[in-house]
Amino acid sequence: MAVSGLGGSRWARKGTVSGVQILRSNRAQYEYEIHALVKSFYPAWDLKILTPESSVKDRKIWEIPPAMELEFQDSFVRFTVYDSLHNTSNSYTWWDADRVDAGEYKDAFGRFLYTSLQEETGRSLPWGNLTGVRPTKLIMNLLEEGRSGRDIALYLEEQHFVSREKIALGIEIAERERRILRTLHYEDGYSLYIGIPFCPTTCLYCSFTSYPIGAWRERVGEYLDALEREMEETARMCEGKILDTVYIGGGTPTSLSEEELDRLLATLRNTFDFSTVQEFTVEAGRADSITGEKLKVMRKHGVTRISVNPQTMRQKTLDLIGRRHTAEQVRDAFLAARKAGFDNINMDIILGLPGETAEDVRATIEQILALTPDSLTVHSLAVKRASALNRWIEEHGVTAYNNTEETMQIAALGARSMGMSPYYLYRQKNMSGNFENVGYCTEGKYGVYNILIMEEKQTIVALGAGSISKRVYPDGRIERSENVKEVALYIEKIDEMIERKRRLFEEM
Repeated sequence: MAVSGLGGSRWARKGTVSGVQILRSNRAQYEYEIHALVKSFYPAWDLKILTPESSVKDRKIWEIPPAMELEFQDSFVRFTVYDSLHNTSNSYTWWDADRVDAGEYKDAFGRFLYTSLQEETGRSLPWGNLTGVRPTKLIMNLLEEGRSGRDIALYLEEQHFVSREKIALGIEIAERERRILRTLHYEDGYSLYIGIPFCPTTCLYCSFTSYPIGAWRERVGEYLDALEREMEETARMCEGKILDTVYIGGGTPTSLSEEELDRLLATLRNTFDFSTVQEFTVEAGRADSITGEKLKVMRKHGVTRISVNPQTMRQKTLDLIGRRHTAEQVRDAFLAARKAGFDNINMDIILGLPGETAEDVRATIEQILALTPDSLTVHSLAVKRASALNRWIEEHGVTAYNNTEETMQIAALGARSMGMSPYYLYRQKNMSGNFENVGYCTEGKYGVYNILIMEEKQTIVALGAGSISKRVYPDGRIERSENVKEVALYIEKIDEMIERKRRLFEEM
């Protein structure tokens, strides 16, 4: 691939430009991949891609001088980056584009755009030009084709510019996932997700379907009524299939009262056949929602795995992000879960939270080491458009949060010092530092459902507001059915949600 660059002003590499930034393209093509890759290099930008087919209500956007332009022609592609005053520009050209096989064109274009942005900014990304959220799925597919680890490493480095550290991590996890998933029933089995869309409060970074439990306390019973109806009908659809794993998430399932939680779990156990279930997880999550009575309820109904998620043990950060509990409450909740008999407890942390330094992360890891959980999920902060954090950053600036290779290493070394190995990985859009989320665990304490939802190897039947069912066919094809997010609408439209599932799982 021939790429030429012209010298000029490099204001764009600073990534500090506020307001809308325009990338104008003469062709509607690869917009998702272009947007994801440019945003990875310029995370501070509110980027919009305009093409001849774009429909933008605010006509003023069309009048903004573009920060970048893409010109697709038969024999070449040109990528231009302008300075802030549009006086000078840097231009990168991919010559002989017409000689690339049609099936390889998209990947070749991705390599051209990545190397152009790399030269423009003077930076490389840990995951190269991979923009998808499931890099280990790509690696697992290559392993299943019979490719060796060495061949996969060369492919990822030469074709996608992935760093050697991430290649090693990805291959290690993909090989472990294959071993873990061998006991599951892909074609004649399924896993079940139950969504409880309530939380004690909404965290600053959250974009999940969740509502403050205090405002919905009087209608929780109605929600459970609708959920139970969906359970009953879904169990009929799945009759004869093997249930491998069950995951109750949210929201925060333990924001339900002791009586409501007991009702939910009892109905679930009475409706579905649990005789084949290998893993039953409840995302307890918030320390301020965990009580000794709720832990007893979960133990009574056979829950095998729970999460007690601090996100950080720095009190100032907990207050800032809206976690209405203390670090001491996290410790107390964890120890109570141990006392109740749980021997598979996960803890989540988030790296890159506002105001946190490497020393803060190290202090969090040290406190977690003292508790010795069975698994540790390390998240790299992802800024979601729908989250309050997105608005907070607009007020305080993107430099107010930052994740680094150093903090990722602190967490990874902490996990390995507890005898844990990485067992699943995924990425999200707009992740701080362009890193990844990694689950670590001790031997045998895997979150199998976590692997399944990322690798898309098995059908996931999802119930509750905001949940998404995914039917995986033997040929790898995937079809989805979404439940509405708003709780009141879910209650009102429950028959419609059931009918959507019936159409998706007909003759499953």
